[in-house]
Order: sequence, then structure tokens, then C-alpha cells
Amino acid sequence: MRNYIQDEIQKTLTVLSRIEQDEAILTAAEDIARQCITALRHGNKILFAGNGGSAADAQHLAAELVSRLCYDRPALSAIALTTDTSALTAIGNDYAFEYLFARQVEALGQKGDVLIGISTSGKSMNILRAFEVAHAKGLITVGFTRDHAPLMSERCDLTLNIPARETPKIQECHILFGHIICSLIEEEIFGAEYNPKRQKAAVF
Repeated sequence: MRNYIQDEIQKTLTVLSRIEQDEAILTAAEDIARQCITALRHGNKILFAGNGGSAADAQHLAAELVSRLCYDRPALSAIALTTDTSALTAIGNDYAFEYLFARQVEALGQKGDVLIGISTSGKSMNILRAFEVAHAKGLITVGFTRDHAPLMSERCDLTLNIPARETPKIQECHILFGHIICSLIEEEIFGAEYNPKRQKAAVF
């Protein structure tokens, strides 16, 4: 059992070490944060979508923006498209599972919003459909996925491609970058006024 635990930790560390040196991934994270910051500053919102564990990540990251992450500050506009069970079951029943998010983007998305779709395989049809609708409506499309995910990459303005094959390792990195991006958003928009550390530094 101990060996298994240590092996899993080592596999995660290997992926993280690879990511730390990957200029494309680091640049993508910066670009995603900038797009989100621009959208929020212009009165737009961030939409999140995913299935299974990625649905939990979508809800988690939306909550970080709506509530708070590192310190108290005004709420930021974010919606997880995974939480309205009436809408989800109605769309699934009346149309098909693959339209769960596309229909909500059609209803809620506005030009200038950002749609972040999370798919460890890069093949989730309901995410791909949502990107297609988002493009037609003028949203910025962002994919959190694995490496070598052409179906997702060709439908996204920006992609965060995690260099791993095991779903749990990809998910671990998705939530890591989700936290980093949310922190960058929070700090860039509110840090000077609300971050206690920056306020203390300014005083002294």
C-alpha cells in the first residue's frame, strides 16, 4: 500500500515537472487568465462546463470566482453549466445528452463571455457542441484537456493541454491550473485594493 501511494505521488510530480518546463502550457495559462480578466472587466462572465469529475471542477472553479479564493473582495460573474438539474434533465430528455451545454450556452452566453470546457479525453461531445454554439455567438472558447486532443483544439481559441494519459493525473493538473488562473484573475482585478498583503506592503 505504501509503495502504491509513493508511486502515485511520484507520477504526479513527474507530470508537474514536465509542465513547469513547458513554455506552451505556461503561455496558455497566462493567455487564458488575460482573456478572463478582459471579459470580466467588460461586464461579461465566465461559463464552465464538464462531465463527471470535470463537472465537479467546473462547479469548484465557478465558486472560487463567485465567492472568494485568497481574500475578501467583490464577487465575480461565473456560472457552472452543470448545476441546474431541471435544465439538464429537460435538455437531455427533449433533445439529447450531447446538447446539455450547447443549449445553455445558447440561452445564457453573450458575445465577449468566456466558455471554459473541461474534458480529460478531449472528445466529450456535449463540450464540443457547446464550443460550436459559443463560436457562433462570439464567446471566447477555452479547453482544459490532455495533449493530442485535436477535436477540442480545433474548436477552441485557447487550450490547456496536460501532458499525461491517466485521467486522475489530468484532473489533478486541471484543478491546479484552475486555481492558478482564478488567483491571477482575483489579483489582477482586485489585488491592489483588497489583498491584505499588498496593502501592508504599500504602508511600509
